[in-house]
Amino acid sequence: MEKIDILSLTLSELEKEIELLGEKKFRAKQIFQWLHVKKIRSFDEMSNISLELRTKLSVGFCLKSLNIARKLESCIDNTVKYLYKLSDGCFIETVLMEYSHGLSLCVSTQVGCKMGCRFCASTIAGFERNLEPSEILLQLYETERDCKRKISGIVLMGIGEPLDNFDNVLKFLKLVSAPEGNGLSLRHITLSTCGIVPRINELAELGLGLTLSVSLHCPDNEGRSEIMPVNRTYNIKELICATKKYAEKTGRRVTYEYAVIDGVNGEREDAQKLAALLKGINCHVNLIPVNSVKERNYRSSRESAYRFQKYLTDLGMNATVRRTLGSDIEAACGQLRREAAEKSENKR
Repeated sequence: MEKIDILSLTLSELEKEIELLGEKKFRAKQIFQWLHVKKIRSFDEMSNISLELRTKLSVGFCLKSLNIARKLESCIDNTVKYLYKLSDGCFIETVLMEYSHGLSLCVSTQVGCKMGCRFCASTIAGFERNLEPSEILLQLYETERDCKRKISGIVLMGIGEPLDNFDNVLKFLKLVSAPEGNGLSLRHITLSTCGIVPRINELAELGLGLTLSVSLHCPDNEGRSEIMPVNRTYNIKELICATKKYAEKTGRRVTYEYAVIDGVNGEREDAQKLAALLKGINCHVNLIPVNSVKERNYRSSRESAYRFQKYLTDLGMNATVRRTLGSDIEAACGQLRREAAEKSENKR
């Protein structure tokens, strides 16, 4: 019989499992706190749990872990990029970023990505599977353990499309914010999506208080469909309608990510289209000089991004250029995983 992934269980789910073992319900809260407050790696560390119950746990449940396969530390800005190896041999990436207000962690939600955005390295090595709630959560726990500091914010902006792994991501959010456990406020979490409209609408109805970040990258359907295949399913009109609804329902400002690509979307005309598209929405435009990916020929520079920012601000838009972190360690998503996957393939 397959063991139950105990780190993926909410407190209420754990209570039911503990009662099925013939134990008192309050034991579940003790176990939950060992897992999510003390963040132990072994059932044997649960010192106030009887040996009999610990034995039951080890028989019926598994306690997943991540192993650091590679770690790159920036000499410029203290950014740290982790390549984590999962129990099945798959690899994911996690990036630790330092800001004046504290530490933020960029986590992955899938092994690979199906979305096929043309300028993104995450999709090149292919999609393998969704991450379990525990595997998303462990990126936080293992990174805190390694850096020996508390992380105050999370961005779901690593490898994968969070809304394509919707149920597991929602469960992760419930676990990471549980007051009996880690207790991180959802207002300190940003979810980034390429634009899966039905799921954005569901998020709006849930009213979780998350910050929504939308990868827009082009102000018209023709251009966006060329670089982001998801636009062929959910076009710009549908996407903007959903994000406007999200802002109105939640009272949260929406961020639109816009990778400025030379010769594709960075001209004054594009800025005019973008300003017209976002008019009246409580939003912010985050401009990104596109990362260089060896398999793609897209290029840009910070100068291009700042020029485009000037076009937008002249039109009354709230726009900033994203601070580049970890440039000396290639801290953008997907590059370490792709190299690790290629090495594993070559060994076969």
